Amino acid sequence: MPSWSEILTEIDQSANAVVILDKKREEYLNKISSITGRNVIAYYSGWLKKPDAPHVSIDEQDKNAFMTTVYKLNKKKGLDLILHTPGGDIAATESIVTYLKSIFKDDVRAFIPQISMSAGTMIAMSCKEIIMGEQSSLGPIDPQMGGIACQAVTDEFKRAVDEVSKNPASLGLWQTIISKYHPTFLTACENAVAWSAQLAEQWLREVNPAIDFDKIKNVFLNH
Repeated sequence: MPSWSEILTEIDQSANAVVILDKKREEYLNKISSITGRNVIAYYSGWLKKPDAPHVSIDEQDKNAFMTTVYKLNKKKGLDLILHTPGGDIAATESIVTYLKSIFKDDVRAFIPQISMSAGTMIAMSCKEIIMGEQSSLGPIDPQMGGIACQAVTDEFKRAVDEVSKNPASLGLWQTIISKYHPTFLTACENAVAWSAQLAEQWLREVNPAIDFDKIKNVFLNH
């Protein structure tokens, strides 16, 4: 199979580059399916090349795209989901995962050719297997609000409370920082962190009931 640069070189020589790219994508997805004997969907985002483009993150529109793609597939073959995403909306992620798990009866595998971050990591965790290469990476589960990591907001607020309790003179500085958050922002961040953690644990338990989460938590707490 050629490299991405080789495919682009071939396509750039054609006047119908977009059409050829679609045909190449279909060709190689069909080759993967013929090898595995399973359905294959590439859930790819171009956020690395065009981070400001619309809909590069997971959102509710993706659910419709999945439904359009899935309805003609042979559901008994399971699904191999090729993931490349920066993450996105938690509610949309839950909806997509719930849909795919119900349609393919939990027979979903995740393939990570390069990067799957945040909610993309959560999707991978919901699958029965995660297949990665040496160059592949999963990111932390870090829900964001307006491009700001929710966990960082809650950590910063806890730091503010701690520093002000120890040094009341720092109140003015922290008031300036915290006042930039709109009302309910902290609560929304706390809820997002708790929601994403709850979903990730739920999905991991569903695919591997033998996981000892208490043991895992104790390891992290002791380190």
